[in-house]
Amino acid sequence: MLLLAFVAFVVLQIVCFPLLIVGILLVTYKQMVVSKRLGVSGTAIEVINGRWTMHIFGMRPDSAAARLAGVLPNTSLLGLWLVLFPLWVKYKLSGTLFLYPRVPKEGSETLADFVIARTHYFDRIIERVTADVDQFVVLGAGYDTRCYSELMRNGIRCFEVDQAVTQQLKTASLERAGVGAAHVTFVEVDFNRDDLFEKLQARGYDTTKRTLFLWEGVTLYLSEETVRKTLRDVRACASTGSVVLADIYADRMINSMKAAAKYIGEPVDFSLSLATDCDGDLSGFLGSEGLAIGETYFLGKTHDKGPYGVVVEMRT
Repeated sequence: MLLLAFVAFVVLQIVCFPLLIVGILLVTYKQMVVSKRLGVSGTAIEVINGRWTMHIFGMRPDSAAARLAGVLPNTSLLGLWLVLFPLWVKYKLSGTLFLYPRVPKEGSETLADFVIARTHYFDRIIERVTADVDQFVVLGAGYDTRCYSELMRNGIRCFEVDQAVTQQLKTASLERAGVGAAHVTFVEVDFNRDDLFEKLQARGYDTTKRTLFLWEGVTLYLSEETVRKTLRDVRACASTGSVVLADIYADRMINSMKAAAKYIGEPVDFSLSLATDCDGDLSGFLGSEGLAIGETYFLGKTHDKGPYGVVVEMRT
């Protein structure tokens, strides 16, 4: 069966190659052009596309993400299917993953793996931590669907924080997709201008309850000053025992992204060295803000140039 699946993949990949190009163009057009027209982040689409891919390949069941991706105007499921169909057929025939998507060995993650690997690492920590918290706050939520999964249906109060235009598109799309959001409190915040906890408290956030803050795919778009201020605000305002989960990227990755990111109107800024002493760089930064380090995953740590990023649990 494995041989048959591989032969089917090769044949389909050759026959469908022109359609693969069409698929890439469709996804890129929706992600970049339509997102810009709507005034929302184009890079945020990479996350929902990754979650949809993980869902259809049986890696991470997420019906909310699949339904949301089907109605968002700035992504194309047709385009994604045109790109991934040969791989999906091989997966269905063999029951095994091949090339993409995949779960790489910890530390060997490539840039092609980073959305999937990052999602798995965040999920792993969230599953462990949620038993000890009363509130879940998604900072820069974008199209994240964790608040709509079984994981969060256990009495935890859910808040999603993002810019107004993104939230308006998301809530309208959730309604179109038939995904219930009555249990989620949406809080409009601009990290560069607004007081995060003032906005949260105005919408019912309780500073006396332990909170899990998820800050996924956001810090790289902020200045170091804004990142530090947000962490200080969490330490000052959130209950003792609260947790922040974030991903932070290496200087070399951010520097390689700057020209393209500026061109598409989503400039990147904050990073850490992570070159020769990644553990020391991370602990030094978090220690300077009075935060303790918990579970940590360095992405690409086994590479010659060191990791390109890290998923880290920070404890107040």
